[in-house]
Amino acid sequence: MANPYPWSYYLRNNIKLAYPVMLSQLGHISVSVADSVMVGQIGALPLAAASLGNSLFAVFMLFGIGVSYGITPLVASAYGEQNAGKLLDLLRHGVVSNFLMGLFLFGLIVGVSPILYHLDQEADVVENAIPYLGIIGFSIVPLMVFQAFRQFTEGLHLTRQAMTISIIGNLFNIFLNYLLIYGKWGFPALGLNGAAIATLVDRVLMAIAMGYFVFRYQKLRPYTIGFHLKNLSKAIFKKLLALGIPSGMQFIFEVGAFAAAAIMIGWLGANALAAHQIALNLAGVSYMAATGIAAAASIRVGFYLGQNDYVNMRMAGMASFIMAMIFMTVCGITFVLGRNFFPSLYIDDAEVISLAAGMLVVAAFFQISDGVQVVGLGVLRGLSDVKVPTLVTLVAYWVIALPTGYVLGFVFDLGTIGVWIGLLFGLSISAVANFTRFKGLSKRLRTQAQEKAAIVDDNSQEAVAKPVA
Repeated sequence: MANPYPWSYYLRNNIKLAYPVMLSQLGHISVSVADSVMVGQIGALPLAAASLGNSLFAVFMLFGIGVSYGITPLVASAYGEQNAGKLLDLLRHGVVSNFLMGLFLFGLIVGVSPILYHLDQEADVVENAIPYLGIIGFSIVPLMVFQAFRQFTEGLHLTRQAMTISIIGNLFNIFLNYLLIYGKWGFPALGLNGAAIATLVDRVLMAIAMGYFVFRYQKLRPYTIGFHLKNLSKAIFKKLLALGIPSGMQFIFEVGAFAAAAIMIGWLGANALAAHQIALNLAGVSYMAATGIAAAASIRVGFYLGQNDYVNMRMAGMASFIMAMIFMTVCGITFVLGRNFFPSLYIDDAEVISLAAGMLVVAAFFQISDGVQVVGLGVLRGLSDVKVPTLVTLVAYWVIALPTGYVLGFVFDLGTIGVWIGLLFGLSISAVANFTRFKGLSKRLRTQAQEKAAIVDDNSQEAVAKPVA
């Protein structure tokens, strides 16, 4: 069966949906980037502490974001069905589920933060990282509320509003950083902790703004009328978590691997860890943009799945892979060309800049793999296929990437570069596995639909051909 539209149709529609999501996703990482750049101006020690704190916090934050992703494909599918009642239920349960998850994650952050004392890190780095982590840890609660409203609206193909709120919030966060890190305009100079307070205040305001939009936007009224938090359904919570928790675990396994890599690199000293933070910040920018493509792909695939349109579903998914490869190739070239310039924006230390430049060359090579694997997770999530991809992620990073990185870094004495090459191996394996799985599943669904349509058509022709008794 021929494709109903040319490739340009799918690419154009995917880009229209994806670019606001990409900018919104960049909002999450840009908070860490702004903190690191501005904290780096007061020294390598605070920057290393921010690296350590952010590495641990990122594990919980991205798990929470992944859990919230369980909302989007269900909303997209219900939107494809034009089922307003189901959409209202998903909004109610999504907000409650995310709020409770935020509280749970904050409790975990507080509970596990003392582990930093036992990870062989420099004592001064840990002493600075603990209070910073406690403050940004609490910001995960308003962040999860923001995500509940955001994932709901994005499932309805409304992606620009979250983008706008994220951009404004990020600019406000930078302004608060300026006031609270350096003590401007009469505010106290709080240094690293000032950056954490700025992040917390910013995320509270963003959650309020996103909720205000959802309940005040006229086009969403059919899905918000009668909103209440009574008579909640265990079945709907289970459905959300059945998609959300495996999606969150996918982030845990990947980001946790990078956090574990940060711990290994920390054994090499504060300068190596500061360089890792810089390179990871920059690679994180392209990664979070790619997760925007993945989120949009999940929306498109889920929408067509709700309409039982498997041909367009497959094409929209494949177009997302093409988008990711093009975008990440550009990012990789940019990293190579700017490998010495970008680190200099963070810190004025020749050794740190040199180490970060080497890591960025490795990062340039894994950009395509990173983009393909995360889009693969997105399109499979749109198909409600999350268990096998989660297992793939676990094996790729924790069975292959980290042990390989340790051997190359510490047995073969390649240091930080060896650890990053190990991460490259894991990303590449995950990319191939996720792409292959989506290609197979989508082809099978499309073939089954075509065979069913052919049977119906044959039966109709036989009915017409029968003589009237």
